[in-house]
Amino acid sequence: MGPHPGRGGTRHPTPAVVARDPDPALLDLLAREVAVDAPAQPLVLDRPLDLLLLASLRAWTADGPGQAPAPDGVVQEALGLLRASPEAPWTLDALARRTGTSRSTSTKRFSAVTGTSPMASLTEWRLAVAADLLADRDLTLASVAGRVGYASPFSLSAAFARRYGVSPARYRERTVTDARPADAPPPRGGARRPPPRRP
Repeated sequence: MGPHPGRGGTRHPTPAVVARDPDPALLDLLAREVAVDAPAQPLVLDRPLDLLLLASLRAWTADGPGQAPAPDGVVQEALGLLRASPEAPWTLDALARRTGTSRSTSTKRFSAVTGTSPMASLTEWRLAVAADLLADRDLTLASVAGRVGYASPFSLSAAFARRYGVSPARYRERTVTDARPADAPPPRGGARRPPPRRP
């Protein structure tokens, strides 16, 4: 599986491994999303791609003749650590220590399985979690930044805009507007805004 196009022609890397028998419904969802141009499309695409990667790792646990090899425990542990604690100040050295390998070995094995480096994978996960947290309007941008390992809302904003092509504030506005029924009352006493224009 190669890179897939996001909104505006941006291409995003996809995992280097795919499950032997991927879920047809998951593949149908991917096909539908790639074919449309909708708000936050990269975020929507990232979820099923994550599921494909996890399905691939799960498939590697199968035993018996003709089955895939056993999964790489180091990579599984590294993914689990990064996903469980995106707020932690991870470095390649820290990740290698936690998985009991050298920095070069853990990086090479991680890249071979996932198609990306540990730090790039961490960044993707942090921004995906941040996008989910932005749906909660009670959380400030500084709070969201702290929960996903960014030192300040400014550094989160820069990384978010670089990855998704929109600022966190604009993304939050689009998410809330798109989710609100047309006849819903104006948010927080403000004037009702028209739905965002589709590019």
